[in-house]
Amino acid sequence: MPEAPTIDTGNTAWLLVSTALVLLMTPGLALFYGGLNRSKGVLNMIMMSFSAMGLVSVLWLFYGFSIAFGADQGGVIGDVGQYLGTKTFMAETDLWGETGIPLYVFMAFQMMFAIITVALISGAISDRAKFSGWLLFAFGWATLVYFPVAHWVWGGGFIGAGLGALDFAGGTAVHINAGAAALALVLVLGKRLGWPKEAMKPHNVPMVALGTGLLWFGWFGFNAGSELTADATTAIAFLNTQVCTAAAVLGWLVVEKIRDGRPTLVGASSGAIAGLVAITPACAFVAPWAAVLLGIVAGAVCALAVGWKYKLGYDDSLDVVGVHFVGGWIGCLWIGLFGTSSVSSLVTDEGLFYGGGVAQLGVQALSALIVTAYSFAVAFALGFVIQKTIGFRISAEDEVNGIDITEHAESGYDLSPSTGSAGGAFAMAGIGTPTATTPSKAAEPAPTTGVGEKVAG
Repeated sequence: MPEAPTIDTGNTAWLLVSTALVLLMTPGLALFYGGLNRSKGVLNMIMMSFSAMGLVSVLWLFYGFSIAFGADQGGVIGDVGQYLGTKTFMAETDLWGETGIPLYVFMAFQMMFAIITVALISGAISDRAKFSGWLLFAFGWATLVYFPVAHWVWGGGFIGAGLGALDFAGGTAVHINAGAAALALVLVLGKRLGWPKEAMKPHNVPMVALGTGLLWFGWFGFNAGSELTADATTAIAFLNTQVCTAAAVLGWLVVEKIRDGRPTLVGASSGAIAGLVAITPACAFVAPWAAVLLGIVAGAVCALAVGWKYKLGYDDSLDVVGVHFVGGWIGCLWIGLFGTSSVSSLVTDEGLFYGGGVAQLGVQALSALIVTAYSFAVAFALGFVIQKTIGFRISAEDEVNGIDITEHAESGYDLSPSTGSAGGAFAMAGIGTPTATTPSKAAEPAPTTGVGEKVAG
């Protein structure tokens, strides 16, 4: 009798840690986006990321995982009923493939990818989207786009298993996917009031840097964790993630210095994200020297790409298209250009090592194009229907007053004089707040531009 499969504690421990690292990336993204945003919309920006953590987690448990990783149904979708709600507790022998990892751990790991992919889209539409509209869009897009695309790429669908396209940790399934949807929503919702004539600067650069640090830290779980096991491929994915990101910081800063005369912390942070995005699909398929070259190219090209919105007239608030969409495409194509069999333990069913080449480059381009077209089309349709029904964009008056106040009845920064009142939810409800005395004009906060800068005079 064959022995029953047993849990590999080492692989399981590594994936549990990786899962927690990837979850941390979404709060990191919230801080990154929140700092880049104007002060009157920082909480709404953070809320869109946190709401994705709540909504997508539940959807993934009940049917998302089945759609993405259930038994293949014609290369398009997984068996929806296979893990539907997981039905009951899994047995100790329910392991994912030959990794020795419990199915629930793999399910949780992939859940974190679904969460952050949805959250990425939000940066493009800051300051102008109704929160109810965002939640409805997130529900529809996750169901109709992310879950099926994850199956196409990773779950035995027609892109990964059929075409032979490579995406180690999410260049196509995550970044190109989210970037295409972001562009579609930007076109549906239109420009922010005053853009591009008004300066809409980041209101809190240290917050941007903190968010970047959390994302960089968590990305090691994102990339190296995608090997699932702790082996030589895990090591190369880990190393490539670091050196590519480091090189991308330098690439972005060089462009800033040449173009603008001064390097910036926001630029360094954005360069790091561009490098992380670009190395994601290729981290296990290229040698370290090629990862460094990829970082330099991605940092420089994405630094230039963020300016496309001014030339083409689309208001991508926080440059999701310029960084995630463009960076994802670069990383996806890099596999065809510089892919090598010497650093990867992955082999095809015929025993042939994955590698680069003209044929692979064509496959990579085709897979990215398919995901781009599908995600854009569905996101545009969803956004259009939401706008025409319950409404997706807030009113002009609400946008001027600030989306934090109008959508959430709170603000990121209380600039009023301290009164010693109760904090938290009690203060929001007016409980424990003493009767206000006649205010002194000198005590009133100076008016702001909405980007955290004091108005002169």
